[in-house]
Formats: sequence, structure tokens, C-alpha cells
Amino acid sequence: MGGKIYQWNDFARNRRIRTQVCVIGTGCGGSTLALHLAHSGIDVALIEQGGYYPTGAFDNHELNMAGMISADRNLGTDTDGSISLTYGNNVGGASVHYWADSYRTPPDRLQLWAERYGIENHSLNDLNPHWDVLERDLHVHAATEPFFNRMNQLVRTAAGKLRWSGHRVPQARHNCQRSGHCMQGCAFNAKQSQLITHIPRAISLGASVYADCRAREFILEGDRVRALRARMIDRPSQRENGVELTFEADVFVVAAGGFGSSTLLLRNGWKQRLPALGEHVAINPSVFIHALYPEDIIQWRNIPAAFGVDEFRLARFDTDGNYSNGGYLLMPNQLQPAALAALLPGFGRQHRDWMQQMPRMGGTIAWIDDVDGELGRITIDGDRRRVEYGFGNITKQIIRDNLKKQALLNFTAGATEVIVPDARATVLKNINEIQRIDSIPLEPAGLLLAAPHPAGGCRMGPDARTAVCDSEHRVHGLQNMYISDSSVFPGGVSVDPSLTIMAFSMQAVRFIQARHFSDATVASG
Repeated sequence: MGGKIYQWNDFARNRRIRTQVCVIGTGCGGSTLALHLAHSGIDVALIEQGGYYPTGAFDNHELNMAGMISADRNLGTDTDGSISLTYGNNVGGASVHYWADSYRTPPDRLQLWAERYGIENHSLNDLNPHWDVLERDLHVHAATEPFFNRMNQLVRTAAGKLRWSGHRVPQARHNCQRSGHCMQGCAFNAKQSQLITHIPRAISLGASVYADCRAREFILEGDRVRALRARMIDRPSQRENGVELTFEADVFVVAAGGFGSSTLLLRNGWKQRLPALGEHVAINPSVFIHALYPEDIIQWRNIPAAFGVDEFRLARFDTDGNYSNGGYLLMPNQLQPAALAALLPGFGRQHRDWMQQMPRMGGTIAWIDDVDGELGRITIDGDRRRVEYGFGNITKQIIRDNLKKQALLNFTAGATEVIVPDARATVLKNINEIQRIDSIPLEPAGLLLAAPHPAGGCRMGPDARTAVCDSEHRVHGLQNMYISDSSVFPGGVSVDPSLTIMAFSMQAVRFIQARHFSDATVASG
């Protein structure tokens, strides 16, 4: 018998719900884990504080879709106001608005996590079978020629001229219509988000989803979680409506995302129990520039990133340990007109002049690989979350090097102007002006950045003093609570993290089954 999706107006009074596994969060982690548990005949309840929006509700209007599928309508920032916090708040999580880039974790990253942080059971040999399943189920394939928009073509050509290594980006898409509305959710069911893949499959196997339901308080009995109290949210007002659902389960899994999981546990007052909670937060700070071209670019059509430059993915240091260059993955950028207007610097006539040339506006973006020792943290002020990320010395050097490489790439591609989104609205007219980037102050609110790939906050590791969960995803000191999302990563993945999250979650299924449901059939995909 199939499960069901419950929403904000389905409960008029308090309810007590019994399930075998209660999963908080419906993004890449929670949905993947729920599917493979349900595949083994285990009863699963998924809790999601955001709303359920079927693709038939998508209208491709930027502001409307931001209200549906993006937390804080994409207006949330870190404490300095420098970094836009980009994450999902809907059934399907950030996978509904992500670009669908789908990379296997680089082997060097898994090796680093094993050697430096003591992570076990997550090697290439452990994860490769999961990736085989995921890539088949999600139609992952390298971008083909029809999906290269003009900006992707220019980036590929320029990278070739500069002799920078690049690649066709692996995509989780099927029957893509090239509309360019990936960040507004795909109205064509082509982008293989959790909303149209793992969640409906899990429901068909008996899992139930409770949308508009905010997890609040864990009830402990000794070293076990007995229940979770959650409150229903009135969707029109976004306020709790007074209805409380109490979930009783054999196992609880926190999968609320890189920003959400540590926040939930901090609100439960667990910082003293778990000193590493909220620490070591990576955000993949994303630096971007705009560029004006002599031809129409129309950057908001077709898929965002068909070609990526990986020449500088790993940071390079000299023999004395000083930073040299690199530490980022460089991509073409895609911004819809309203987002482009918001992210172009300047005011008045300058901004208007650029917007009048919007069809000729292109640009690039880079995911900066967070520097260990210069990571951020999440704290709680009352019920309010604070994300702090102060840029350290090496991170600042990476930002400057990255801005210069982006400017060089765009000029090589034929740009007539490069626009840096800093507080001064720095405009570069030619390659000879690139060194002006060295004088841009990197201070709070001095440069626009985004944080699309949060990680950490619930770091995995063997020591409860420095990690929140062990290598089986189980929270230190608790017998039946697990964490299954990007918050367990010791740092950034250095590529889009979606497939890493899913493969880690499939590995977590094995540990949960072995410890709590040994009579269940092992999930095989």
C-alpha cells in the first residue's frame, strides 16, 4: 500500500504518529535514504518544513518560484551580509532549484577525509556501487552539444585558448526542454530532482511525507531518542498554526541540510553534549563576475553549465607552503533577468545602462573550495540562526586569484567589459586592467557572493569531541539517531555535492539496517 503526502491543512488537532524511521528533511539526503529504506519494507515518515509544490504549480516566474522553493526567498545572508545563503525550503529540498550538475566525489577528497579526519566506510569501493545505481536512475550523462548555450560555447573556446583543462559537466536530466528555468524548478519534469524521482518512488513503497511540518524537540530516554515533537505551519502566513505532531520511531535521521541539521540540534540545546556541533561549516563561497559581449548571449536560456573548467580545482602551494593559485571549479553562470538585476552592482544610470544591454550580458561563476582552518560556524541567538564566515588569509588570496582568472577567461572569450560585483562596481575595460582586482577590499558586504553548497556543522569522525557523528552516520552518544546530508562532510566536496550526499545516504541505509532492522532485505536500488 502506498504512502501519502500530508500538508498544512490536513490536520485540525494534535496527532501521535508511529513509524519505524522518522527522517527530517526531503532533500538529496533524506529522500534517497527514505527510498532505499522503503525498498526494504521499512516504514518511513519524512518531515519537511517547506511546502509541497507539484511541478504543475511551477510558473517559471522568478519571484513566485523563489517563494515556493527557496528559503527566505533567497534573501537570507550570513551575519556580515556578504554571502547569500542559498538552500531549499520545500519537498525535494535544494534539488528542486539546483543546476543538476552530478559529479562523483573526487578520489582525492575521499582520501583526504579518510586520512585527515578518520572517516571510514566511505571509500571509492564503498560508494562506486551506489553511484552506478544513482547515475542509472537519475539519467546522469555528460552534456551534449545541443545543450551548450552561447556562454558555455565561449567558455569552452576561451579555456582551450588558455590551455586550461575542462570537461563536459555530468547532468541529471531527461528530455530537457532547454528552457533555462533550472533555478526556478523544472516545469517539464526533466531535471531529475528528488521531487520527481526518489520521493514519489518512496511514497509508492509506503513512505509518507509530512510537508509544512517543522521539527522542534527531540524527547530523549537515556541514550535513545524516543520521540520528536513537530509543529504544523500555516502555509499562507508561514506561522505555526498550533497543531503539534508527535512522531515515535525506532530510528530518527536528521537530513535537514548543511544549514538546517546543525541548527535543529543546536535549538535542542545539544552544544554541550556535542562540542563540534555548528562548527567547521563550509559553504563553497561562490564568486562571480559579469561580462558584456559584442553579441547576444541570452544567458538565461538552455542549461546553466554544460562545460566546466577544472584546471584550478585543487589549490596549489609553493615549496614553502605559500598559496600560489587555484582552489575552485569555474563555470559559465546563468542568471534570470530579475536575479541579474539584483546582482549587478551600481545604482542609477550605470545600472540602467547595463540592464538595457542585458541580452549581451554573460559571465562566469566559481565554487571556491573552503580552506580547512578558515571555515565558518553556525550559532543560535534565541531561536534565530546565525551563520558566521569570516574570510581567512588564504581564502582571500583564492578569491582574488579566482576573480582574475574569471576576468581573463571572459576577455579571452571576447568580452568588451568585465564587471566585478563589489561595492565600488569595478569595471575592467581590457586584460591590462585585471591587476586592479588586487585593490578591491574584501570586507563585510564588500563583494557579492553566494553559498549554494553548505557542508559541515555535524562533521563526521571518530571522536565525539571533534565530530558530531561517527562513520556509520550515528550521532555520538545516541543509539538511534543518525545524520544523512552534507552537514556530515568535514569540508566542501570541491564539486557539486548532490551525488556525494546521495551515495553517503545509501551507505547510511546499510548501517541503519544492520543495526536496527537486520531482518529487512538489504536495499539494492
